[in-house]
Amino acid sequence: MLALTPAISVGSALAPITLQTLGVMLAGALLGWWRGALAAVTYLLLALAGLPVLAGGTGGVEPFVGPSAGYLYGFVLGAAATGWLVDRIRGRVTAPKVFGAAIVGGVAVIYAIGIPVSAAVAGIPLWTAITGSWVFLPGDLIKAVLTALVVAAVVRAYPPAGPAARRR
Repeated sequence: MLALTPAISVGSALAPITLQTLGVMLAGALLGWWRGALAAVTYLLLALAGLPVLAGGTGGVEPFVGPSAGYLYGFVLGAAATGWLVDRIRGRVTAPKVFGAAIVGGVAVIYAIGIPVSAAVAGIPLWTAITGSWVFLPGDLIKAVLTALVVAAVVRAYPPAGPAARRR
């Protein structure tokens, strides 16, 4: 569903703006590190098999070798990092704590993989790819806020969905 929304191409950005990273953050935060990573792997395998689950209804091999490929690869580690951090939250799960986990895992980790791969695939200097990626940051901050609010509400309404229940 998050890929069904139209992909928004912005200026010289090498990847479109989508809601896919919201799914990555939610998967990690709600499922935990390994289940979140497994969900991301499953999603990418479905895309690789040709199902139109990626931005703009695409799938197949092409997205995995294009300029946005690094962001796709980053989904797995991003979900794992977000889940790992949420699993470390002691006491009550709160929106600010989940927001921090989503920023680190769902933004920083994905950017750390996506930006260098974009630069390499597009044949541009790393700094150019870094400055071109700033256009994604406001949207990703909004997605992290949404993740924090949703996860805090789910854990409040259904405590077994929280990280303490996953440790049992």
